[in-house]
Amino acid sequence: MPKFLVQATYTTKGSEGLVKEGGTGRRDAVEQVTKQLGGKVESTYFAFGDVDLYSILDFPDNVSMAAVALAVKASGAIQTKATVLLTPEEIDAAAKKSVEFRPPGA
Repeated sequence: MPKFLVQATYTTKGSEGLVKEGGTGRRDAVEQVTKQLGGKVESTYFAFGDVDLYSILDFPDNVSMAAVALAVKASGAIQTKATVLLTPEEIDAAAKKSVEFRPPGA
């Protein structure tokens, strides 16, 4: 199952909701939306800085992650960035694939 690192930044509207619901309420919301599409939450953490929340999520496919991202962004309360995470074994498999590439100017 593909694994994603999701970074979320709350808008003013989202921050107001976070204060109202608390961190556990938002963690529960992440778990609920992830489970709706057959996914699983590995972890969720809040942070200081330009990113407010980090989650590692498993989804059955990229389309499911994209559907969640679209719904969340459409709310106007949260901006997100999802990064596909690869296992060391997946990198091993990628390194064994033959790829011919010509760099610019070569």
